[in-house]
Amino acid sequence: MNNNCHSSNLNPHLKSFEEDTLFHIGFSSTHDDLPEMFGDVKFVCMGGTSSRMKIYSERFADELKMEWIDYTKGERYGIFKAGPVLCISHGIGKPSASIVLHEVIKMVNYAGCQDVVFIRMGTCGGIDCEAGTVVVSDKALDEMLKPEYNLHVLGKVVTRPTQLSHVLAEDILSSQSSNNGFNIIRGNTLCTSDFFEGQARIDGAFCHYTEEDKMEYLKKVRNAGVRNIEMESAVVAGLCNAANIKAAVVCVTLLDRLKTDQVTLTHDQLMKYEMRPMDVILAFVSKKLGKQ
Repeated sequence: MNNNCHSSNLNPHLKSFEEDTLFHIGFSSTHDDLPEMFGDVKFVCMGGTSSRMKIYSERFADELKMEWIDYTKGERYGIFKAGPVLCISHGIGKPSASIVLHEVIKMVNYAGCQDVVFIRMGTCGGIDCEAGTVVVSDKALDEMLKPEYNLHVLGKVVTRPTQLSHVLAEDILSSQSSNNGFNIIRGNTLCTSDFFEGQARIDGAFCHYTEEDKMEYLKKVRNAGVRNIEMESAVVAGLCNAANIKAAVVCVTLLDRLKTDQVTLTHDQLMKYEMRPMDVILAFVSKKLGKQ
């Protein structure tokens, strides 16, 4: 095994493996030259769909004048590289994101990456902000409004904190132009395990509560400093904290949940809004690489 793991918090059992097969992303710690392939990675950008992350990675390559490589193996997760920027899809929800995070955290360690940051870019529901607003998260809260990522391990609950990097958030915000044409705000993010009932929607197949119950909960969420709702931020924050990796979550709102439950954007509006987190992170990466 290539013992390039530099995080003291990583699984100590890994050192005893002759080979670590990163099954879901299709790499091997011994059969792939991970330092050659990924050793220069400084930014790991993650989002829900493979198609969106491919578009993002192609734009990174074009804007930064970097080589673009498609490292996708199989159909589960898309993996694309544009110079020091690695773009990876994580699917929907904490379980899917957890799987790819475990394997990518190991991969960047086997590759010997230094000072790498992880950034989730995606879409979300807004709380008291109009569609198209970009939210840079301070911390992820669970459905009980606690800043925790909880996982059942060996019949016990393991709790990891979900505070995101203030330094990274400030770096991202300070790199933005004042005339980018859309609002960027900071706030807490509610990370749920369900899209319908877990997010207090009344348009799912099941709903045992009233519109008044919904609004009472959403106002409580707003009072906790939450400005958006999505389904992956807690696992990104929790696992990156465990690995001593700086992480950020940058998402664009598709609706204001205090006004409606359903996304009614046109295709063109949706495509326009989905590019906004990319615009924010591109400005940040460009500044870090001295490309501005």
